[in-house]
Amino acid sequence: MFSLFAKPAALPEADKALPGRTDPIAIAPEHFVSGRPLKGPYPEGSEIIYFGLGCFWGAERLFWSLPGVYVTAAGYQGGYTPNPSYEEVCSGGTGHTEAVMVVYDPATTSLASLLRTFWEAHDPTQGMRQGNDVGTQYRSAIYATTDQQLEAAKASRYAYGARLGDAGKGAITTEVAQARPFYFAETYHQQYLAKNPNGYCGLRGTGVSCAI
Repeated sequence: MFSLFAKPAALPEADKALPGRTDPIAIAPEHFVSGRPLKGPYPEGSEIIYFGLGCFWGAERLFWSLPGVYVTAAGYQGGYTPNPSYEEVCSGGTGHTEAVMVVYDPATTSLASLLRTFWEAHDPTQGMRQGNDVGTQYRSAIYATTDQQLEAAKASRYAYGARLGDAGKGAITTEVAQARPFYFAETYHQQYLAKNPNGYCGLRGTGVSCAI
């Protein structure tokens, strides 16, 4: 997905971020593919993790297909502006990256499997871009909601970084942090590639496998 807005190379400071709005942007309540509720309630025992790996259109499709994933949603994570619009995120003034919310059953699918999918599906060495998509909203990131997720994500970053180094690739730039508030993207972004099968998908991996 290509932005018509400016493409800053650095994140804004919190006090310089756009003000946003009090009310959330209204979205369709159900997942277009599964019919499950985007905002819950989710099954007891479910866990949530957020992945940023470039344009969220292709990234969301990648995860909604996995066994053990209950529901996914496209949205904005890791920034400062409350309830931002897509245009505001693309301006670079909110601090968010395009992210996928993944609600999963840890008894059915492992966190390691989700992390492996994340690392192998994109190039985590590119900083504030992913392929031809340039801007802070395309940065690579993992946002954890539990201490266990955070430690596992950090360990996987170290392990995959070693594999990339052995393959002659650059250093990983992926942000790994505790999740901030997640804001759902507009309805037309949700499950975009199910609605538009020939739509844009910029996912490109490095070709280096991730043995977690």
